[in-house]
Amino acid sequence: MPALISLIVPCYNEEKALPSFWAETKAVTDRMDAYFEFIFVDDGSRDGTLRILRELAASDSRVKYISFSRNFGKESAMYAGFEHARGDYAAVMDADLQDPPSLLPELLRAVTQEGYDSAATRRVTRKGEPPIRSFFARMFYRIINRMSDVDIVDGARDFRLMNRKFLDALLSMKERSRFSKGLFGWVGFKTKWIEFENVERVAGETKWSFWKLFKYSIEGIVAFTTVPLVAASFIGFLFCLISLGSTIFIFVRKLLFGDPVSGWASTACIITFLGGIQLFFLGVFGQYLARTYLEVKNRPLYLVGESNLEEAEKCAQ
Repeated sequence: MPALISLIVPCYNEEKALPSFWAETKAVTDRMDAYFEFIFVDDGSRDGTLRILRELAASDSRVKYISFSRNFGKESAMYAGFEHARGDYAAVMDADLQDPPSLLPELLRAVTQEGYDSAATRRVTRKGEPPIRSFFARMFYRIINRMSDVDIVDGARDFRLMNRKFLDALLSMKERSRFSKGLFGWVGFKTKWIEFENVERVAGETKWSFWKLFKYSIEGIVAFTTVPLVAASFIGFLFCLISLGSTIFIFVRKLLFGDPVSGWASTACIITFLGGIQLFFLGVFGQYLARTYLEVKNRPLYLVGESNLEEAEKCAQ
C-alpha cells in the first residue's frame, strides 16, 4: 500500500505564488506512487493567501489549511504543520517554488529505498542573490559551525522529506526560540543531501530582509552554542590581567623615576574601549537571558484563527 506523505507549506503573503506552486506541485505528486495530504499554514498573511487556500481546499479534499491569528514566523508555521501531519512521512517546502517540486521523487526514494531517515536539499549556488547577502550568509555558516557541535550545512534549505521517527524527534523539542536548520542537525539520524542550483522566486518578493536574516542568525547562534559566553569570560579575565600588569608597571615607574602618569586622552580612549567591551558582552548575556525569559513564560508557539482540519478529518472518515 502506498505511503501517506504530509506536505507542509508555510505561507506568508504568497497570493501571487500559490497558483503556480499548486499547479506544479500537484503535477509532480500525482505521478508519484504515494498518497498526499497538503497542509498549508498561513502565517498571518495580509493579502489574499487565505482566500486562495479556501479555494484549494474546496476543490481538493486533500488540502488542509491552518491560518494563524497573526504573523508568528516561519518556524512556528513549520511546527504547526509538523503537529498536524498524519503521514508516514512529512516534507517541508516553500510556496515560492525556490524549492523545486521535481526533487520530491528523489527525496522519497532516498528515505523509502536507500535507508535514510531524511533527505534534505542544499543550494550549491546563490545565483540571483545580492552579493553582500551571499557573503554574510557564507560567513554565518562558517562561524556557527566553528562554534557549535551541530553540523549546519552551508546552503541548506528547509526543503526536506523525513520519516516518522525523525518527525517525532523534532516534535519532542518544544522550545519557543526555534532554529530548524540547527534542530534538523541536532536530532541526528541518517540524512542524504541532494544538491541543486538556486532557483529564483516564481512571483512576489522575498520576506527575508537583511535585518530579519541577521536576527535569525543571532537566534541560531544563541540556540546552538554557548561559545559567546565563554568568550566573554575569557576576554574579561584577559583584561583583568592587562589591568593588573599596567598597575604594577605604573607603580614601579613612579618609585624608580618619580615620573607622574600623564596622558588623559589615551586614558579616556582606554576607558571608552573597555566600556564598549563591557556593554557588548552585557548584550550577549542579555540575548541568552531573553531566550530563557521567553521559554519560562511558556506561551504557545502559535494561535489558530481559522482552519479546515476538523472538516478535512470528517471527510477522510
